Amino acid sequence: MVVDIGSGRPIVVLPGIQGRWEWIRPAIEALAERHRVLTFSLCGDARSGAEVDAAAGLDNFVWQIDRALDDRGLPSAIVCGVSYGGRAAVHYAAARPQRTAGLILVATPGPSWSPDARVRGYVSRPLSSAPAFIIRSPGRLWPEIRAAHASLVAALAFSARHVVRVTCAPMRPRLMAQRIGFLNGEDLARDARRITAPALVVTGEPHLDRVVDVEASRELARIIAGARLATLERTGHIGLITRPQEFARLVRDFVVKLPFIQERQ
Repeated sequence: MVVDIGSGRPIVVLPGIQGRWEWIRPAIEALAERHRVLTFSLCGDARSGAEVDAAAGLDNFVWQIDRALDDRGLPSAIVCGVSYGGRAAVHYAAARPQRTAGLILVATPGPSWSPDARVRGYVSRPLSSAPAFIIRSPGRLWPEIRAAHASLVAALAFSARHVVRVTCAPMRPRLMAQRIGFLNGEDLARDARRITAPALVVTGEPHLDRVVDVEASRELARIIAGARLATLERTGHIGLITRPQEFARLVRDFVVKLPFIQERQ
């Protein structure tokens, strides 16, 4: 199922490793105030409407984006990838330059990122490792959630809403492990050098992102020709949902400077 909301210049948004678009709903709704937003759960997940070809790697997501655009008669769109989804977005922009009107990468692991011992353990034992992943997540995310909100009450209220979102759209550990495996053998730097679309790389603050090293994300801004770099202040890895309006403003400011998109509209 493809979520298609809002109007204006089309943006396809790819969620993170968990695969469920519902986890980033606040950002989707904020973007839809000024843009037509297409999003979906990554192939293989519940209600994604797309199967996974284990041998295809990241091309699974290339086909998924193509299908979403083709079904709506859209020749191109701005492609936005969140965290792991950013790796898929880079691959798409390199493979489909004619369909990528712009590229937005949010907290995306760069070329120097590689799975640490914790991630390797998760990949090798996804089901048994899932409880530890869930238990540790609040400790990694709370500092940035608190920093993004003016009061403790507001931070706790956000956390409660986010827990409801992720509980209603549960992750699938084996599928997440398979997605990490898709990165094996992929040359992210090579793909990044092939990108011709205007690009925006968005990160949080280094001391608040405890999921992906911000410097690894910033590598992409140095490799992609002409890429812009923006920091979403008082955020870490999930700034697009802790401060969705500020994230949408960064996107709006990037999109309005894409003259060739304006000519197509």
